[in-house]
Amino acid sequence: MDFKSVFEQFNGKRILVIGDVMIDAYMRGKVNRISPEAPVPIVSLEKVEDRLGGAANVAINLEAMGAKPIICSVVGTDSYGTDLKNLLEDANISSEGLVFSEGRKTTVKTRVIGNNQQLLRIDSEQTNPISANEETALLELVKQLIAAGLDGIIFEDYNKGVLTPVIISSVIQLANENGIVTTVDPKKDNFFEYKNVTLFKPNLKELKEGLGVDFSFVKEPKKFEEAIDELESKLNNHISFVTLSEHGVFIKKADKKNYAQAHIRNIADVSGAGDTVISIATLCLVIGLEAGLIAEISNIAGGLVCEKSGVVSISKKQLLEETIKLLN
Repeated sequence: MDFKSVFEQFNGKRILVIGDVMIDAYMRGKVNRISPEAPVPIVSLEKVEDRLGGAANVAINLEAMGAKPIICSVVGTDSYGTDLKNLLEDANISSEGLVFSEGRKTTVKTRVIGNNQQLLRIDSEQTNPISANEETALLELVKQLIAAGLDGIIFEDYNKGVLTPVIISSVIQLANENGIVTTVDPKKDNFFEYKNVTLFKPNLKELKEGLGVDFSFVKEPKKFEEAIDELESKLNNHISFVTLSEHGVFIKKADKKNYAQAHIRNIADVSGAGDTVISIATLCLVIGLEAGLIAEISNIAGGLVCEKSGVVSISKKQLLEETIKLLN
């Protein structure tokens, strides 16, 4: 297959990423002594850095593939909301789907790192569901963006309150009425709200927790596939896509099932792998690739990002080269 021309089809695809967006802040320095005030290390601060996190990391991955992501979320009118908007613009990601609310706090996760080791994390966030007024404002923006033309919508749920049942059902209905692909990276709270989507992508732990079942994937593969059938009976989703950590990924569309085995990697950090997988899977789906190939390419992308430290995206060139090497 000519994967170069396949990957070129990602260019310019307009993908709306709706969900919880945040700033990942890092305070880095050296630790040489313990505080005389309390038994805690003193960090001699050397560097402060703000990065895009949450749903925005999905958008970063899409942009790296040549797509045109649009972030849709609710943030505060605080200084962090302005910082987040500026970070999006610096990353070439559209912020036209942002709702700024005086009643909301922008989520910031601050990690204090001394001698390359995380010592502390401070979360400044508001996790209650967004208000009815905020829901109305967000849905109005979604309607405008759909009218302007979208190729796909990704629901990126971090249980921070943006994706309420009203938002989820309304956006899915709008997308289905307009023939727009919908994909979901779920969390436990709203697991069964995502009815009638195109692709639903939990990891194995989320699948078990969502359904309230337990089994060994290795020893009881039949129970795993029964869980997929139960999931589909509840959600009526077209495609089920489950990431299986060191066991690769599984995809099912109608009666066709595919397992893609994990490739041998030097794992540095698994954080952000799910964001990469949903990004690549959505782009592959939007351009019409068959399910087995969606699983294979997304699996390669997720593996590659695990070789990098921190929440980062992979390059289109690297993914293309690795796809050609492993699949041709």
